[in-house]
Amino acid sequence: MYLLFSVTENEMEKYGIHLLALSHVYMVTQLKQRCTKGVGERVTAENVVDILQLARLCDAPDLCLKCMRFIHYKFKTVEQTEGWKFLQEHDPFLELDILQFIDDAESRKKRRRRHRREQNLYLQLSEAMECIEHICTEGCTLVGPSSNLDNKSTCQAKPGPCSAFSTCYGLQLLIRHFAVCKKRVDGKGCVRCKRMIQLLRLHSSICDQSESCRVPLCRQYKNRGEKDKKMVEDTKWKVLVRRVASAKAMSSLSQSKKKKSEVLFKEEAEDLIRIRNKLM
Repeated sequence: MYLLFSVTENEMEKYGIHLLALSHVYMVTQLKQRCTKGVGERVTAENVVDILQLARLCDAPDLCLKCMRFIHYKFKTVEQTEGWKFLQEHDPFLELDILQFIDDAESRKKRRRRHRREQNLYLQLSEAMECIEHICTEGCTLVGPSSNLDNKSTCQAKPGPCSAFSTCYGLQLLIRHFAVCKKRVDGKGCVRCKRMIQLLRLHSSICDQSESCRVPLCRQYKNRGEKDKKMVEDTKWKVLVRRVASAKAMSSLSQSKKKKSEVLFKEEAEDLIRIRNKLM
């Protein structure tokens, strides 16, 4: 117990490795924990290989993990040290474990990046679905509901930009092009028209109100999708539909929570102003 409370920072710097080994041999748990933490804070590129080997011998998994991560992040520096060269010559199994750890860590990093990219794509598609519904029901700056807006008429008052205008504006241009494209009329279609058809098809797959939906071709694509076995059995398409629908649900949930918090904040602010006015 005296050692546990009397070890200074300078002594830990000089004798931390030795104390870790002794505390492991004599099973002094609290001293071992303190030495593990102290040695871990002093890991460098020059001593990381030695500390890793000691941590494995002393059954210190937290210190092992810290050393492994250090080697992963600074591998180019570590592989130039004498410790790494000694390890390559005398402990190839540990070298293999380290390289496997680095490979697994890089694979996890790539999976996380891919997952983030996919989630961003699903969120963008979800926002596009909301914008299509918004354009076809309420209208936006360039395009409005087909029953209320005549493109030739200028007397129709057009609404201002919406909250997702960057996405909405691009979709409005795409809808306008889709309406007048000669290639689509000829049955061939261009790249922009095909992209619009994919978005309309995706909307129809997600929409649960196809009978009253005002998005063009929603009911037709819904009926065609039920009849087309290839479309129904397309696994990738089903996964896309499910994930976009999930992203849309999560987005609407977060928006409703945000609106509720804004309302509560506004009410609290009004209450505080009312109380302050009464006190004054």
